[in-house]
Amino acid sequence: MTDPQSAPSVWEAVAEVATQLQRGERTGLSRLYDITGPRLLRYAEALTKNRADAEDVLQTALVRIARKPEQFAHSERPWAYLVRVIRNESLKLVGRRRTKFSLSALLNTWRTSECPVEQAESRERIQDAVRKLPPEQAEVVVLKIWEDFTFAEIADLIGESPNTAASRYRYAMEKLSRSLHSLASEHNLTAGTEVPHV
Repeated sequence: MTDPQSAPSVWEAVAEVATQLQRGERTGLSRLYDITGPRLLRYAEALTKNRADAEDVLQTALVRIARKPEQFAHSERPWAYLVRVIRNESLKLVGRRRTKFSLSALLNTWRTSECPVEQAESRERIQDAVRKLPPEQAEVVVLKIWEDFTFAEIADLIGESPNTAASRYRYAMEKLSRSLHSLASEHNLTAGTEVPHV
């Protein structure tokens, strides 16, 4: 539980850092991290349920603050503004993760070429959605989902960086999520579905 005596000093320190950042003093960012990092990390981890995701959220939030320090400085309560940025970034990340897992479950359901007759129509819809992707994105989806390649292996195969392979996969999954949303609903594939790691 937060000590009531310490709260105002944190709020004041964050407000001072906001002013420093607005003046272009980049050392303010490391000071902001020192003052708020553990608290914000704890909050992000409570929302994302994952330490690594929480660290990503904190980094993303600090980059946002560094890019637009004037919004941070002009906010009525900079500490509350910073907490809201963490919350928004956490919820965005959780939303993307839910979509990815639900879609991965759907795509994994029809990973073999032999499927029962009742699944043939669904399989056809999945293949059609994959065919509509740009070729470089479809390639990464096939290699990742159906061939069990890692991003490092895909990168080596296509002659790109692992980050590029991961980006193509992410963009493809976002497009597939939109085009296959109704199919996922039909089969009740939700974020809670157990799926193999893809």
